[in-house]
Amino acid sequence: MLGLQLPTDPRWVSLAEMSIADILTDHAYCELKAATTCISHIQLNPEKTFLVEKIAPVVNEEWEHFRMVLEELKKRNLSLGYQRKDEYANLLQGFATKGGKSEERFTDKLLMSALIEARSCERFRLLSNELSDESLKVFYHKLMKAEAMHYKLFMDIAIYYSKQETVKKRWFEWLEFEKEIMKKLELRGDRIH
Repeated sequence: MLGLQLPTDPRWVSLAEMSIADILTDHAYCELKAATTCISHIQLNPEKTFLVEKIAPVVNEEWEHFRMVLEELKKRNLSLGYQRKDEYANLLQGFATKGGKSEERFTDKLLMSALIEARSCERFRLLSNELSDESLKVFYHKLMKAEAMHYKLFMDIAIYYSKQETVKKRWFEWLEFEKEIMKKLELRGDRIH
């Protein structure tokens, strides 16, 4: 369903399990960034009523996910660490259309959001299947479903405002680019992406 061209190396879960405090901290910041990205989509496109109506509830969901991650940290007597540079997202931003038509830039921003949600969904699925901590397995299974819905929503919005063939063609370009990023990034267990 997600279309990701390169699955996460299965060793990632073992590394993540050894760094639960770091994974939860990184996850918390990912949720904050997701909420602010949704707000940004709305601020930059207030005239796009369909987008505003569909994304507004996601802002609340992402904020709630942030609070849920904080609760998981608290349960484990861990505190929120510092935010790190998100190399994955920064590399993705380099692929987004610069200049050109505003419609192309708009579509790329939506597709980038969809891709980040898709990769998060895939990683949460791995955590929900492979972690030894049963409570965290349930936690990540629930969030995996939410990420899948968000991925689909961003794709639906892109298609709503553009031709399906155009979105599909560009989506495959994004998937190919993301595959190359995933090949280059160091396998680390202290981050979601």
